[in-house]
Amino acid sequence: MSHPDLFVVSILRALVEVALLSLLGQGAVGLLSGARRAGNPVYRLFQVVTRPVVRLVRWLTPKVVVDRHVPFVAFFLTFWLWIVLAYVKRVLCEGHGLAGC
Repeated sequence: MSHPDLFVVSILRALVEVALLSLLGQGAVGLLSGARRAGNPVYRLFQVVTRPVVRLVRWLTPKVVVDRHVPFVAFFLTFWLWIVLAYVKRVLCEGHGLAGC
């Protein structure tokens, strides 16, 4: 890949996709396992993967936001970041004259 800016945006978008899908998976496993989700090994794995995103969102949001709602906020912020990175990637592809990006 001869365009390093496009490469960086692609890497960032892939990392955001992993976080987004992990938050979605954690929510699904949490709904399916109910109150016993803390003992579920798959849920704990998703917690390990999503912990940096949730901590960052907790740091960014005001203390008025309840801790229970922070994963929801993290999911929606991550989703919009994914959309913005898709737009940036498209603009960079058009700027470099690449058609199949």
